[in-house]
Amino acid sequence: MAENGAKRIRLGMVGGGTGAFIGYVHRVAARIDGDYELVAGALSSRPEVARESGRNLGLADDRIYTSYEEMAKAEAARPDGIQAVSIVTPNHMHFGPTKAFLEAGIHVICDKPITSTLEDARKLAEIKPAKGAKFLLTHNYTGYPLIRQARELVASGALGKIRVVQAEYAQDWLTEAADEGNKQAAWRTDPARSGAGGCIGDIGTHAYNLARFVTGLRTEAVSADLTAFVPGRQLDDNVHIMLRFEGGAKGMLWASQVAVGKENGLQLRVYGDKGGLEWSQENPNYMWFTEFGKPRQLITRGGSISVPPAASMNVRIPAGHPEGYLEAFATLYSQFAAVIRGEGADYESLLPTMADGIEGMQFITASVKSSQNDSKWTRFADV
Repeated sequence: MAENGAKRIRLGMVGGGTGAFIGYVHRVAARIDGDYELVAGALSSRPEVARESGRNLGLADDRIYTSYEEMAKAEAARPDGIQAVSIVTPNHMHFGPTKAFLEAGIHVICDKPITSTLEDARKLAEIKPAKGAKFLLTHNYTGYPLIRQARELVASGALGKIRVVQAEYAQDWLTEAADEGNKQAAWRTDPARSGAGGCIGDIGTHAYNLARFVTGLRTEAVSADLTAFVPGRQLDDNVHIMLRFEGGAKGMLWASQVAVGKENGLQLRVYGDKGGLEWSQENPNYMWFTEFGKPRQLITRGGSISVPPAASMNVRIPAGHPEGYLEAFATLYSQFAAVIRGEGADYESLLPTMADGIEGMQFITASVKSSQNDSKWTRFADV
């Protein structure tokens, strides 16, 4: 049973077999609040790896599949079949499984970006899911309590009219050409598997989504400069983008995987005509909020400063006990479980949707187009 006494949701997984970082993260996130039980999987495109991975995870032999097509068909026909599936494959393998499981009436939890192309993302939106199957995109950083609180601060008018938004996501793990055996780097730097964007698709979309989630501002156009600094690399490893938002606000986004000394530097800064806020993912339990003309305030997760409902929904432990990446990921899983059970009305506006995924692909596509045209301002409406 789940922590709240509800029956656990039967979960399957596509991808994420032995040695896959993101598959492990999704499995941990699904377990934290006890809402899911992993019972089936097509964990690798290589049959021997799929079988070995499934057995290592304790799956029954008849529920270890060697293709997602086989899994969707078989599980939909079982009386005890999976109710939801996590898709944790490289980008080019998001479209097929998502389509198959939604059409089979199975809820889908998909890693970002939603697909490898904008065309495929729009095709997914045309699907009519069977049995009311729902879709979740795991932009996991939106699950942090203080990001939820930042969203409410902006919505409440505490910052006034938003003028400036700065988002950045900097890493250094691709500073040099990756070793041939580095699977994580191999597909992320391969246009056939990653899509048109490298760094922009892998982490730039997270920074963009976070800015949109917190501010609610809609993007009109981007001016982008995408660079591949490492010789021979086919996709960008550094991104500089200016953004124009509806209503006149301006934005800047920097994403890099060649910023030496940066580990996982996702940061967001938002400034209005009445106040500003600053948050860093590497210290996610703290956020600075400043009202113009007054001292800066340090807001802590679950701390003494008034916490709005959206921020407190998944504060699992008392203030001063750190919560982080895995718990934020788990928040999306647990709140989606409530949606699946028909109990998640309070959460639906907070969870990343297919529409968010399509917008993320618009962001990538417009940015690539802009960069190819000497950083010419490119409207979302034109892609």
